[in-house]
Amino acid sequence: MLKLAPVLLAVAWGLFVYLASARRVRKELDRNSKPCGDKRLNDLVARLADELELDHIPVFVHESRELNGTVSPDGRVFITRGFLDKYHLGQVTAEELSTVVAHELGHLALDHTQARMLDFATQNAMRAALHMVVGRFLPIVGGMVAGFAVSLLTAKLSRSDEFEADKFAALLLLKSGIGTKPQISLFRKLPTLTGLNVSQIAWLTASHPSPEARVAAIEAIQSEFNATA
Repeated sequence: MLKLAPVLLAVAWGLFVYLASARRVRKELDRNSKPCGDKRLNDLVARLADELELDHIPVFVHESRELNGTVSPDGRVFITRGFLDKYHLGQVTAEELSTVVAHELGHLALDHTQARMLDFATQNAMRAALHMVVGRFLPIVGGMVAGFAVSLLTAKLSRSDEFEADKFAALLLLKSGIGTKPQISLFRKLPTLTGLNVSQIAWLTASHPSPEARVAAIEAIQSEFNATA
């Protein structure tokens, strides 16, 4: 029993860190977001809602300069101020923004919301737990080993989730009449919008597939959809 004590302590500590981080993320989203008031985008989102037989899809703008989106378990979709600023500058279209909403709805429908919303919280908790265990055997490099192991695991799981959400979004966009063209064009714009080249995006966002891989997958879904339509 004594030999298991460090492991049990590590698991308990990891759970505590996870729950604390989860609460912080929820409070941050509630505190720094407000309903999206853009009529063009809301009209497009209403088309997505109609296809899903929903009365309304609540879309909020989160005050962050990053280009990102997320969804909460209660069905609220968040897009960042950074994305909305690009839209107001004419660098992103309303149709392209609607594909971000469709993608986040995919995470919700496929039950990825906890992983999506709390990705960093999860990684922190896993890293803390592994560090305590591995550190007992490798006291000098235990932290690095734990961090590397967590990064590999979460990156693989996240990439799979992203492809699944992309597929859900593509089919929803096709059925709602918006189509996958804006979805593809947004991915192709990412290097310009972020100021990074494709290889840098793939390296710095290891939890996401490369834009090229995502475009290829969406084009395959489009071809399959056309063949069965």
